[in-house]
Amino acid sequence: MNPLVNSLMVRAADAPAIKPAVELGTPLLLTIAAAGIALLLVLIIRFKIQAFVALLAVSILVGVAAQIPLKDIFTVVTTGVGSTMGKVALLIALGAILGRMIEVSGGVQSLATHFTEKLGAKRVAVALTAVGFLVAIPVFFEVGVIVLVPIVYAFAKIANVHPIKFGLPMAGIMLSIHVAVPPHPGIVAGAGVFGADIGLITMISLIICIPLGFLSYWVASIMNRKDYELLPGVKQQVEEFGSESLVHVGHEGPGARAIAPPRPGLIMFLIAAPIVQILLGTVGTLTIAKDNYWYGVAAFIGNPFFALLVAVALSFFLLAVRRNWSLKETGEIFEGALPPIASILMVVAAGGVFGEVLRTSGIGAALSHTLDSLGLPVIVLGFIISLALRAAQGSATVAIVTTTGLLTSAVMEGGYSPAQIAVIVIAIGFGSLGLSHVTDAGFWTVIRYYGLTVSDGLKTWTVLTTILGLAGFALTYVAWILVGGLAH
Repeated sequence: MNPLVNSLMVRAADAPAIKPAVELGTPLLLTIAAAGIALLLVLIIRFKIQAFVALLAVSILVGVAAQIPLKDIFTVVTTGVGSTMGKVALLIALGAILGRMIEVSGGVQSLATHFTEKLGAKRVAVALTAVGFLVAIPVFFEVGVIVLVPIVYAFAKIANVHPIKFGLPMAGIMLSIHVAVPPHPGIVAGAGVFGADIGLITMISLIICIPLGFLSYWVASIMNRKDYELLPGVKQQVEEFGSESLVHVGHEGPGARAIAPPRPGLIMFLIAAPIVQILLGTVGTLTIAKDNYWYGVAAFIGNPFFALLVAVALSFFLLAVRRNWSLKETGEIFEGALPPIASILMVVAAGGVFGEVLRTSGIGAALSHTLDSLGLPVIVLGFIISLALRAAQGSATVAIVTTTGLLTSAVMEGGYSPAQIAVIVIAIGFGSLGLSHVTDAGFWTVIRYYGLTVSDGLKTWTVLTTILGLAGFALTYVAWILVGGLAH
């Protein structure tokens, strides 16, 4: 090995852990943390600063205020980026590509048509809620709402009703899955901060989201007994069945031939394949001894990176190749999936920096000791903090990564089992579900496409998300009891 490289590696290994130059007291550390979060919210809400820039700037200021040596500040920054992105970047990117392939192929519309035919026209809302549940697993919330809008408009026109009658329960369960089920960025980032098991989170959160789907339909059906004003612009669009502009039904170019949309069974297979693979791996690692060869096989097969990579490969052969897409066109679809997640990845990275600064500065430990003195379980605190941050600044991802950063020391030093840590992450995720209002881009997506006024949006969407968030936390707390969380 090169002597210089060897010398640098030895020096890095022997480097002391970074600590504040001056040990500050708990009250001052907590004051710095509170001021940092307040400044973060002001930058995002009042001055409309992009969340990535705001988080990064606040992290640096908090580090300086907490007396982390100036020469070490950006070492802490790079550590925070690396430790977080190394765990989540590939998951988010692969999940986006899979969702984009399903979206562009026309698979979402195929699912909607299938469920509606099976359940009948009178159960359209039930059918679309079921479709929303499945589509929301690989597809981002806003994308799922937008892609399903033509279907909602078509049925609203046929039934001569407001689009919200069909769209509200569907959007409710889609957002529930978006905040709690991998591979969505917020929950994956939270799992990365705590080092939680993605397979356990997926298993538990999916089980919880099933009754939430029924609850979303029931609450929405009560809300929909009232008539709401339909905005003129949306009223005109309801007269159209929807646009086919996103759907590539066959190879483009000379000799192109259109083929039917993918079968719904194929789309359900592509959605379920990575989930089943992850769950099988998780079950294997829980039941096989660690010194057994097959433990390694199970861990490899169930790794979320590998599971999503396999799903993307399957989508390439089953959607692109079988539908005669050119390699150039398929490459453009893959490429097109990545720019929309760039800002999300940056927010996740900056959230990792914020968490690392809180840990290095001692703020996380100070908060942990303070919370212990309050006697509130960490799962309750995680939910409350995440809910407050969600209401204040709007982004579920920012709420989750900020909350996990604050509670890292409490969780890491609490002696929790892998299952208990997974449940804590899910509780934080459901905290970011409630109180979706004017600070949330998803709020505007829902009221814009479903033709609601802001006032009606607050009465319906905000109330529904809050009910689902509270119900999700209640079910998560039941899981907390079952995994022995009350012993802490």
